[in-house]
Amino acid sequence: MSRACELSGKAVLTGNNVSHANNKTRRRFLPNLVNVTLMSEALGQSVRLRISANALRSVEHRGGLDAYLMKADTAELSQRARLLKKQVAKKLAEQAA
Repeated sequence: MSRACELSGKAVLTGNNVSHANNKTRRRFLPNLVNVTLMSEALGQSVRLRISANALRSVEHRGGLDAYLMKADTAELSQRARLLKKQVAKKLAEQAA
């Protein structure tokens, strides 16, 4: 399992620890990933995702998982999230027709 958010694409960054003596050692900046179960209203089912806390706030702000996926750039989404976005779009198109 990679250390990357399934919705926002946030992943590990690298940098340096810099001491008072200006010694530099490599370090990793890990994203704040949480395992959550989000409800999809269009599909009528819950989905387990590993997303960053920042993405979770964005999902809440946009009004749910479906709204977030429809606005999200497909390139940032994981393979599972892309499939989910496709299913949600299909279901919403069926409901509109």
